[in-house]
Amino acid sequence: MTTEKAPMSTFEEDAFALTQAAVALSQALEKNDQTALAAALDENLNLWTAIKTLVARDDCKLPADIRTSLTRLSDYTAKVTFDLSKDRLSEKVEALVNTNLQIAEGLLEGGAKKQ
Repeated sequence: MTTEKAPMSTFEEDAFALTQAAVALSQALEKNDQTALAAALDENLNLWTAIKTLVARDDCKLPADIRTSLTRLSDYTAKVTFDLSKDRLSEKVEALVNTNLQIAEGLLEGGAKKQ
């Protein structure tokens, strides 16, 4: 007997991507692996750049306030990523991790309400 998994919704896919990026950041920080951390930061920045691009599109169906919030979070993520000083590295990476996890949770909650 085979069981087929239902395809993930867009909300679930986005939440999964944000969660994966958060895990990669957290693991690299925990292991003090600078190469992995640089790769995770780059991937996270790319993800947030994609989010900003999507919410800026004319055909984006998200409410204006959510679009504005996601744009601001994308800008925040870029600012933190480019301003990582050694003395506060852990604190700033943890802030990125928490941002991703909170948005992922919000996406899943919002997606559940739409179903």
